[in-house]
Amino acid sequence: MIVVTGATGNVGAPLVAELTAAGVPVTAVSRRTAPVPADLTRPDSLRPALAGAEALFLMIPGGGAGVDPHAVLGAAKSAGVRRVVLLSSQGVRTRPGGRSHAHLAACEAAVRGSGLEWTILRPAGFASNAYAWAASIREQRLVAAPFPQVALPVVDPADLAAGAAVALRGGHHTRVYELTGPAPVSPRDQAAAIGAALGEPVTFVELTRAEAADALGAFMPPEVVAGTLDILGTPTPDEQRVSGDVARLLGRAPRPFSAWAADHAAAFRR
Repeated sequence: MIVVTGATGNVGAPLVAELTAAGVPVTAVSRRTAPVPADLTRPDSLRPALAGAEALFLMIPGGGAGVDPHAVLGAAKSAGVRRVVLLSSQGVRTRPGGRSHAHLAACEAAVRGSGLEWTILRPAGFASNAYAWAASIREQRLVAAPFPQVALPVVDPADLAAGAAVALRGGHHTRVYELTGPAPVSPRDQAAAIGAALGEPVTFVELTRAEAADALGAFMPPEVVAGTLDILGTPTPDEQRVSGDVARLLGRAPRPFSAWAADHAAAFRR
């Protein structure tokens, strides 16, 4: 049996569906709504879900506030879990020492020292971050974002879920996979792809960095806002590089942003 934390999220939900479709017993865990409610800030609350589990998909929410990865992994190990797959971030490698990814770097260190079989997934930015534009696209057919021409190889969360499903079944101990889309795509091009999926043009309006920081600050800690805007505005060559790890894990090319937009066009329709 496999336990999936963050089971209602952009990666967790398709991961649960992927495992279920493959006939793998899965327990879906979420802090608020899932078959098994649990809170990573209270590791003891995970124990009912972990009983009898072989593997754990670990997704640390937000900035990781209040989550002790050692305690979470200790609870998993004492319950008999043998394997953990951690959803981390590309930024742990590309921006070492950065405050915005410090909690994930600590989680990676805890996983490596846990005594469990482990695999780490380091994705680029998610294609699903475009959901942040859903209201303005529905209401005005408009996207407002900074850095319109800066292209990054955003990854479809469905590819992350498929890769996690492979790693959770074993055979990937001590492997770290960096997962990206098939090509860099700019915010302006993402807006155009959503417009194409809708069959209507979407107007792009450029925000300044300060304007974008104000918007992101409504739901992100300041250090995460700064780190996010650094990556979006001044990415390193490694952050713009396309990785071959999706193909290595799945035996196929990663899905382009246009495919994600077509699959999720309903979120942007009036």
